[in-house]
Amino acid sequence: MYAVIETGGKQYRVQEGDVLNVEKLNAEAGEKIEFTKVLALSDDNGLTVGKPYIENAKVEAEVVANGKAQKVIIFKYKSKKDYRKKQGHRQPFTTVEIKSLGGTEEKKAEPEKKVSTSMKKDELIAYAEEHSIEIDEKATKAEIVEAIEKAEK
Repeated sequence: MYAVIETGGKQYRVQEGDVLNVEKLNAEAGEKIEFTKVLALSDDNGLTVGKPYIENAKVEAEVVANGKAQKVIIFKYKSKKDYRKKQGHRQPFTTVEIKSLGGTEEKKAEPEKKVSTSMKKDELIAYAEEHSIEIDEKATKAEIVEAIEKAEK
């Protein structure tokens, strides 16, 4: 099982237990993070490719450490002009360990809201408009609930 994730403008092929260095993330060592930009996921069902990302797929990881890479020296020089410029740079990174690859479980349908008089009048009016039920906005909550229930039968 493996996944292809995107983070920090780069793509990584990861498996459970992999430890990799990614562009610096705003997370401390020991924190758990989720990569939701999953481009491809290979599991028992075969390979699933996203367009561009797979919905409902996630890769869970734990931050191992934050650090800086080795120094890179930038040296500019122009001959016969007495121009020399030396500059250094250390790129920050975050080391993460991949804990689990989340599948593409279908989202469970949210249960339909039950209309009751305990709801606010604004919510009842919005519900009626959402379901194309005509009601009188000057009516009481009980009358609105009754009209909605009658229309849904």
